[in-house]
Amino acid sequence: MKWLIASDLHGSVPACAGLAAAFHREGADRMLLLGDILNHGSVRDAERVAEMLSPLADVIIAVRGNCDTDGDLERLPFPAWETCRVFPTGRGPFFFATHGHIYNSAHPPDGMQPGDILLHGHTHVPMTENHGRFLCFNPGSVGRPRWGSEAGYMTLENGVFLWKTLSGEEYRRYEL
Repeated sequence: MKWLIASDLHGSVPACAGLAAAFHREGADRMLLLGDILNHGSVRDAERVAEMLSPLADVIIAVRGNCDTDGDLERLPFPAWETCRVFPTGRGPFFFATHGHIYNSAHPPDGMQPGDILLHGHTHVPMTENHGRFLCFNPGSVGRPRWGSEAGYMTLENGVFLWKTLSGEEYRRYEL
């Protein structure tokens, strides 16, 4: 199974269009959105982004970010109310998917075991950290990249994480 992992759209219509195009170009099976999906766009843009994500609703798993209001989450065609989702990787460890404003590398969620992987956004900067007992990855931001990073996302397939620009250019790799 191939995952596309992204964070921090912030209601950007062009970023959402690029993300949807990347999902199809990558041939991904699932999309994991790590929060801040609609907020900071205009109400009109938020509604448009929700509409653009609607055709992918059955393949999206999402968590709530610090900028996702109740009104934003009610607009989305998929649930994103939880601040942390946990699911198996298929190889033993678990993924902990969160936005990063509550749980992050400095404050990992309870229940993390050696080998688990924490995925979060929030900083808008791509990141790879090995904390000894767990790994922490950040795909950066699709809608508002910071600190000289480019708009981008990650993919995960067969134990390999790839960080890519929104145009699909690979710039980082991590093999489990």
